[in-house]
Amino acid sequence: MIRIGIILGSTRPNRNGPQVAQWVLDTASRRDDAEFELIDLRDHPLPHLDEPVAPMFGPSVHEHTRAWAERIAPFDGFVIVTPEYNHSAPGVLKNAIDHLFAQWADKAVGFVSYGASGGVRAVEHLRLVCSALGMADVSQQVTISVLTDFENYTAFTPGDRHTTALNALLDQVLAWSAALAPLRQTGAETTLVNS
Repeated sequence: MIRIGIILGSTRPNRNGPQVAQWVLDTASRRDDAEFELIDLRDHPLPHLDEPVAPMFGPSVHEHTRAWAERIAPFDGFVIVTPEYNHSAPGVLKNAIDHLFAQWADKAVGFVSYGASGGVRAVEHLRLVCSALGMADVSQQVTISVLTDFENYTAFTPGDRHTTALNALLDQVLAWSAALAPLRQTGAETTLVNS
């Protein structure tokens, strides 16, 4: 069965992300066409990228990076839940992405974003990053306004339109994850041969 990781891309104190990520997980878990799992970056503290060589050129020398790679590798696709900070994605999310290379390749990714403008600018940047890693980013996006979709800016109150958009996003992520499976298999075989 297809496995999708839901990455919570904020580690700030008093963050709104856990409510959004839990809603994504709860909505996704009603489906029977994939398995979904929440990945909170707070559970995977990574220093600022500290590998002596770029991830595309060799195995990691650091245990924290190897543990992160083992966490990400089994998934067939991802939904990234991200806030928007100063017109971009959180540094902690970019850093977590930058720690790996092969573990992202040939996998689908969709975005659920939140912020004053729905987080759209953060996702614009993340689409470029994910594309450079060989990921297939789906066109459907869920945008959540902290001004209108949170009571008192703190309690997430998703509307029906958000659920409709999320289900469309999940449909696309699952379809692309399935379509890319042969490429992931070929990549895994190549990695084993070259190890």
